Amino acid sequence: MSSRSDRPRRRRRHLVLALTAAVALAGCADAARTTPSLSTPSPSDRSSDTAPPVALPPAGGRLDYQLGGAYPPAGPVQTVVRDRAASPDPDRYSVCYVNAFQTQPGDRELWPDDTLLRRDGRVVTDPDWPDEVLLDTSSETRRERIAAVLVPWVEGCAEDGYDAVELDNLDSYTRSGGALEQQDNVALARRLVDAAHAKGLAVGQKNAAEDSEALREGAGFDFAVVEECAAYRECGTYEEVYGDRVLDIEYADNLPRTFAAMCADETSPRSMVLRDRDLEPAGSPGHVVRVCR
Repeated sequence: MSSRSDRPRRRRRHLVLALTAAVALAGCADAARTTPSLSTPSPSDRSSDTAPPVALPPAGGRLDYQLGGAYPPAGPVQTVVRDRAASPDPDRYSVCYVNAFQTQPGDRELWPDDTLLRRDGRVVTDPDWPDEVLLDTSSETRRERIAAVLVPWVEGCAEDGYDAVELDNLDSYTRSGGALEQQDNVALARRLVDAAHAKGLAVGQKNAAEDSEALREGAGFDFAVVEECAAYRECGTYEEVYGDRVLDIEYADNLPRTFAAMCADETSPRSMVLRDRDLEPAGSPGHVVRVCR
């Protein structure tokens, strides 16, 4: 498995496209929904006895990852991931994307000034995504200020009809120049997971392979949403923690071999989809989506 420092980060987010898709699909919200029958209590013993049951993603279910714009999946897809600004798929297990540890492009004004990480008086940005500012998780007070923004977003996913939420940038502490620590982010993640479980949402860890055990044990995550774990040979790290509840997105511009060969490999997750790097919606010139048969 490659180390954290020698492989590119592969997060893809397209809020503007997702907002357009949300408007186009707004009428779908009231349609009948089909949710897998598998339910489990929260792995966190902090959840209330009155919290609704949490339904996990279908084990090995076919996946579509639609952060670049929502569209009706083609074929027997069982799980769909969309941005929180879009409506969930009414007929499939739906996962709601939330950028939880950095600001989203265009939403910096939503954040109280003291929630933004600063060094020498200047905000600290993600070197790969310079329009995203790291959130300052270094104290309980700041984490609560951050949670005051994020918890309503998570609860909104439940109100919109999603089955689960995916939390991104859990490893932002690695880009903080030592200002943040893993335990800071785990503490905020625990706050968000508890809020999601209280609304009946399962919670997915996004990437951060090396932190999987700490996030599962310390925050109570239920499954993982990962990018290119087959290409970078790190799927086993996630599966040791989450078993067959690993949702993997591979990208067409970075395949080490054919996608068919990757599907045939027993070490690849059963829930694996091939997408174009920009996650373009169906009908766009660059749109690519394939699932294992």
